[in-house]
Amino acid sequence: MKTLRRIAVALGAAALAASVWAQGVLPGPVVNTQWLADNLDKVQVIEIRNDAKSFTREPAFETSKDGKKVPDEFGGHIPGSRLFLAKELRTEREIGSNKVKYLLPDRTAFEKVVQAVGVLADKPIVLVPEGQKISDFNDAARLHILLKAYADTPVAMLDGGMVAWLLEGRPWSKDAPVAMPSTWKAIADRFTDMVADSPDVAAAMEKKDVQLVDTRAAPLYLGILKRDYVYAYGHIPGARNVPLDTLYISRGGAIRLLKPDTYRAVFRSLGVDPSKPLVTYCNSGNDSSLPWFIAREILGNTQARNFDGSLHQWTLEKRAMNAPVPAAM
Repeated sequence: MKTLRRIAVALGAAALAASVWAQGVLPGPVVNTQWLADNLDKVQVIEIRNDAKSFTREPAFETSKDGKKVPDEFGGHIPGSRLFLAKELRTEREIGSNKVKYLLPDRTAFEKVVQAVGVLADKPIVLVPEGQKISDFNDAARLHILLKAYADTPVAMLDGGMVAWLLEGRPWSKDAPVAMPSTWKAIADRFTDMVADSPDVAAAMEKKDVQLVDTRAAPLYLGILKRDYVYAYGHIPGARNVPLDTLYISRGGAIRLLKPDTYRAVFRSLGVDPSKPLVTYCNSGNDSSLPWFIAREILGNTQARNFDGSLHQWTLEKRAMNAPVPAAM
């Protein structure tokens, strides 16, 4: 028994040492292309794609009128990277009497997908979105939520995504994905620390002790327009509007994130204190994932959560909405 205990202690110490080492590799929640190029051997790269064929397609470029190289057809991947399909980040479940779409997968389903991708437990992860659209970064942030919720492997995101990598002339491959053994397991459960549900949001609306942050475009927030899978106009009463398009810039065809101080200024100018408890939401929970990442990971607000299901679920449940402007007909 003593021998088994000593072995367990030794294994625990080794795991802790590996974790401490891994934590020291990543410089922060966001890395740039130069850092990744210099540290490729120290991390595992996961590329999030909507189109699996783009992973093995040769990228093409053209020259703009001002002589700059711009992407013409997206393709290729960083050599040695793993492919994660964005469709695995959304599922449908029954909640009460409603079939709610676009929800994050549960722990068991997510573990199965991550293991099939070939992710390792003891090597830091860099998530690489395509980088052409802000939705690419929302997908990466959504994956970030789950990886942080269910394991201790450090995770960062590549600023500019794969597009920035290609535009800088860095090496790429079009080799087909290779099956890799996985050691990653869903050993933690911090899901409710990072993700809110509709009862959480209803309580925040009533008590006014948690800021509600609507990350949609102003016409949707005001009630002029709505998506077809949202069943009422406007926003959750008391929510502040921080539109997603205030949280990034596009440079040279690649989406770029902003500096922490800029993010703080944006949130505060729109009536949100980024250091206090908040819940981000959108139409389905996807477009509010990057704002969650900004608040929690970049700005260090551990009391930030994302509303999974967002207004799709909220309006399915016929909960209160505020539409200050008449809908466009």
